[in-house]
Amino acid sequence: MVKYFTSLLFFTGILSASAYAATPIQHDSEHYVLLNQHKDQWAVEDKKIDAKLAEIKKKNNGKKPNIIYILIDDVGLGELGSPVLNNVRGYRTPNINKFATQGLALSRMYAEPSCTPTRAAFLTGRLPIRSHMLEPKVVPPEGSGLNKDEVTIAELLSMSGYNTAHVGKWHQGDIEQAYPHNQGFDVASFAMHNQATFGFMNTDAEAELQAHSYSPRSEKLDYVLDKNFRPRGWALSIDGKKGGQAKEWGVKPGEELGYAYWDKMNERFQQQALDQLRLFAKEDKPFFLNYWPMIPVEFNTHSNSPPTPNGGAWVGRMQELDGWIGDILNEVEKLGIADNTFIAIMGDNGPMKQYLGESGFTDMIYRGHKGETTEGGVRVDAFIRWPAAIKAGSVAGDMIHVSDLYTTIARITGATKHIPRDRVVDGVDQTSLLLNGDLHGRRDYVHIYNGPTLAATVKEQFKVHWPAPGTAAFKVPVYNLYRDLREER
Repeated sequence: MVKYFTSLLFFTGILSASAYAATPIQHDSEHYVLLNQHKDQWAVEDKKIDAKLAEIKKKNNGKKPNIIYILIDDVGLGELGSPVLNNVRGYRTPNINKFATQGLALSRMYAEPSCTPTRAAFLTGRLPIRSHMLEPKVVPPEGSGLNKDEVTIAELLSMSGYNTAHVGKWHQGDIEQAYPHNQGFDVASFAMHNQATFGFMNTDAEAELQAHSYSPRSEKLDYVLDKNFRPRGWALSIDGKKGGQAKEWGVKPGEELGYAYWDKMNERFQQQALDQLRLFAKEDKPFFLNYWPMIPVEFNTHSNSPPTPNGGAWVGRMQELDGWIGDILNEVEKLGIADNTFIAIMGDNGPMKQYLGESGFTDMIYRGHKGETTEGGVRVDAFIRWPAAIKAGSVAGDMIHVSDLYTTIARITGATKHIPRDRVVDGVDQTSLLLNGDLHGRRDYVHIYNGPTLAATVKEQFKVHWPAPGTAAFKVPVYNLYRDLREER
């Protein structure tokens, strides 16, 4: 299998570990345009970065940095990290706002247009077009998922001596090879499917007219012939350990579940994230905690989220989630591990257009929503704190893509040598941006796909929307994103 290509080379003696590590990572062609112009400067910077990373490691008794990655679902740019915009929007995220001032705020972070592709890009360091994780599946059964031959960030870190755990949303498919504990995580507790499944495919949703013709009694209606058309017995919340078989949590065979299960599951995920953090802190090994909450997405009309002036159900849940994230950040402080813990908090794509009214969210800065390739669909809030290395109060306008976190985390954890060399890796090492700040990024372009289609390309501040084949060149729309935030002129 491709995933074990490196090990095979070592095993057979064809390529030594040192020789393999010295082999350059394969990037796309545009990266080499930049590398050719800046290789000397970047080589000098990289020597200083290596010295800085070695110094940080020495100060921490030889221990590599811990990694915590928190990915928030369906939250548009500007909803997090800014007290001013909180006031404009009628709700508060004080914990994330404070966090945003304690490290590096990334004002030009690009994600993918929807949740599954963004998560796959982070996990693999590759554009989803390469892993075929092109779109989010909505209801079970899916019958597809992240291929076993992809090499995830969890696998890189495991090979580098890390304890690893995933908690929360997964959305990388429902086939067994795609489960997080089969993709490098030591332990995992995750929702098999996305929030829509929990919001609509239950009897509570049918009773509230959020869904219809779902419950078993609907199979007795006129003209219903296919008893297998409505999914029954689909898996909900799953626990698994590396090398073991997954087990479902919190449901008895044949039990019909409603909204109460959703709330219990979310509260359990938060508690598991805290418990896992405490367990990891007791170990000598560094750790990687991957926490992807299911809220603030909230399709249920029963939502018991705290009230806000805004009044939106998702906004209320976001305010609640901010408190949960605050609990995690406070626990990091209590455990005495804050200085050498890299924490990233970011959104995964823009707001969901179909629920702008009920959710309370909006595309307030850029035009576009989840599933769209205008800036509002792919630009997200992102903040990184690592006190040992990143200056507090930093803001960077350099372009960065979610896949860059793969190569950057690999660099700071000593895992670069494990990145596969037999495929294109789109993630660019942005360690210089972390350590040196604004104007030290190594990316000035991003290709934006919508499913299998290349929809747009951004280069510097210019963005082109790629038209259908055969369109005359003078009709190709190009926008200056500094002037035209709505991509309309």
